[in-house]
This record gives sequence, C-alpha cells and structure tokens, in this order.
Amino acid sequence: MQNSKLMQGFTKFAVKLGNQIHLRSLRDAFATIMPLYILAGLAVLLNNTVFTWIFKGKALERVQYWGVVVTNGTLNISGILIAGLIGYQLAKNRKFTNPLASAMVSIATLIVMMPNSVQVIPDAAKKAVSVSAVMPFNNLGTGAMFSGVIVGLLATEMFVKLSQIKALHINLGQNIPPAVGQSFDVLIPVLIVISFFAIISALLNNLAGMNLINLITTFIQEPLRHVGTSLWGTILLYSLGNLLWLFGIHQAVIYSSILEPLLIVNITQNIVAYQAHKAIPNIINVSLVQSFGLIGGSGCTLCLLIAVFLVSKNKAGRTVGKLAAAPGIFNINEPVIFGYPIVYNISMAIPFVLIPSLGILISYAATSLGLMSPCVIQVPWTTPVFLSSFLATAGDWRAVIVQLIVVVLGVLIYIPFVKMNDAVVAEQVKK
Repeated sequence: MQNSKLMQGFTKFAVKLGNQIHLRSLRDAFATIMPLYILAGLAVLLNNTVFTWIFKGKALERVQYWGVVVTNGTLNISGILIAGLIGYQLAKNRKFTNPLASAMVSIATLIVMMPNSVQVIPDAAKKAVSVSAVMPFNNLGTGAMFSGVIVGLLATEMFVKLSQIKALHINLGQNIPPAVGQSFDVLIPVLIVISFFAIISALLNNLAGMNLINLITTFIQEPLRHVGTSLWGTILLYSLGNLLWLFGIHQAVIYSSILEPLLIVNITQNIVAYQAHKAIPNIINVSLVQSFGLIGGSGCTLCLLIAVFLVSKNKAGRTVGKLAAAPGIFNINEPVIFGYPIVYNISMAIPFVLIPSLGILISYAATSLGLMSPCVIQVPWTTPVFLSSFLATAGDWRAVIVQLIVVVLGVLIYIPFVKMNDAVVAEQVKK
C-alpha cells in the first residue's frame, strides 16, 4: 500500500514536471529548431569530408562556400533564433493571442542585451581590435544559446503580463486592419519591456564593463552544462528518463525538457570546432547519446527485438516483435513500449534502464581512449543503427564497430530477461 502511494506520488510529480510550462516551451522550441541543426551538421560533414575527396585548391574553397553560408544561416545564429522560438512557444502555451509579437520582443531584447563594442581579429592580423556597432556570430550563435533561452523566457513573461493590463492597451477602433490594431494593442508593453532591458544593459556596461551574454555564459551556462552533461550526470538524467517509461510516462519529461537542450549546446560547439579544424571540446553530446543510448528507441529496444526473435517462445511477444521491427529500425519504439509491453513490466526494468547507460559509457570510453572519433555531426534521431554512428562521427568506421559491440552486449543482457518474461506470462496465462 505504501509502495503504491509512493509510485502514485512519483508519477504525479513526473507528469507535473513534464507539463511545467517553461520546460514544455523549451522542449517545443528546440524541437522546432532541430531541422536547422541537422542541416548545419550535414553542411559541415560535406564540407570536411565528401567535398575534400572530390575537389582541391581554389575549387574546394568555392564549393565549401556553400557549407559556410549554410552554417552562418543556421548554427551561427542559433542563439537569436532560439530566443524568438521560446518567446513564441511560451506565449502560445500561455494562450496569449499574439505570440508573434512575443517572438519579436524576445529577439529585440536579446540584441539589446548584447555589447555595442566587441573585440575582433581582422583577417591576416594577430592582434584584436575594438569594433563598434557589429554583431559577431559569437554573440548570435552557440555562445548566446543560454542567453537566448533566459532572455526569451524573462522577456516573454514580462511582455505577456504587461499585455494583460487593459490600461496599457491602445484601441484605435474597428475600422482599421487587424494587424495594425494588434500592433497598437501591445505597443506600450513592447516599449516597456525593451526599454527595461536596455536600462539593465546600460547599467552593466557603464558600472561593470560587462554584458548579459558574458554573465550568463560564465556563471550559468558553463557550470550547468558541465554538470548536466558530464558522464555521470548524463547517465543519471537519461536513466531517470527511461525509468519513467516503466510507469507509462514518456521519457521526454526528463530528456527533452532538461538534458537534451544541454546536449544540443555540446554538439553545436563540436560542429563549430570541427568546421574550424580545432580540438573537439565535448565527448558527451546529443549525437553520442542518441547513437549509442537510443538504439531502436528508449531502452535500446532494438536489442530487445533481436533477443525476442532469438529466444522467445511466447507467441504474442514474437508477434509484437514482428510488428515493431520496421519502426524500431528508425528508433520508434512505442509498439514495443506498450505492446510487448515495457510499461509496468518488472521483468524488463533492469535491462531497459541499464543498456542505454552501458552504451553511453562504452562510447565515452572508446572516444576518450581514441578508439573512435568524437561525435561532431548532429544526425536525425530516426537514423538507423550503424548509419547513425558513422555519420555522427563524420565517417569513422570504428564508431560502427563500437555501436555493434553495444548492440551485441544489449542483446546478451536482454536474453535472460526475455526468458524470464516468457515464464511470467506463461504463469499468468495458467491463472
């Protein structure tokens, strides 16, 4: 009875956490921007592998220009894009009638918080010089992602609340275009929000010689990212997300809302470093977790399907396995989760949580020891096994071998639990 109450309390807490409006808005925003990150990864992959095999010298430089401008239009403005998307998604989740205005305010506010003077190194120069009235990609792209998140949340909350105060509305009457009416309706809130953040920006610059981008990056983004995306931090959070599946709660409650945004920052930094031919900074990133801890979906259930086909004698389980095989190749495993089932199945609890953690640990160790290249390309999460590791590491065949090892170990671990599940089902049928 006590365990039942504890489980119910945990379930309610997890559901409440997953529905928390700010975390949900973050999840929606990062899901929206995902195609741009994948495109950036593809451009970097082609620029640094395929194009170098075909072209040389000036011809290579001309062809690689395509990849450079694609990266500029995606990865290198990701901070400002995420600010606008969070503003839009949060306003939409707040049921605000003008979410586009919230996106506009979020982007404008982030720009307001950026420094007006920056240090840059001109081409062919060795010393940095101070330049005014420019916005470098360092402040617009991956370096500003956490700033975009925080500013997007704060500016939108403030803007939405002010917009709900009727005394601040300007009503021009009925005989005007709707767009003009909506614009004037939020005019005063827009002025207040942007002016307020501009005052903060001016105070930071004049009193401390700093700006919000540097403050957030130094004191919030880097400490949080280093803890959350450390080896053990990632394994803990990802295992907790998979544990939720056992209670019928989607692991996105933990993964997509808390862990994935941090992992995305890591892979974007890797993409930038790889394109610039610099040392890769992050072993743990979203591509490594998906390629080695998401084989067939949450719980590495492709390994489970193989184990079922090898040893299961339960007709229902094998039938579910056949139905789930095709989507499982593309890491879609809801048929297994609810059909085998995984949900509320104590027989599957240990391998379902253990194997993804093992995959992350093995791939981390292999990368640390130089046995495979680090993941530097963000690939779609639906990319099939073996192809995912090959692409994520920019064509390193050794990563495929590491992924194969994870699959084999996963199958071997699942086999005794599949037999156990068959025995449990057989006993249940007798009763």
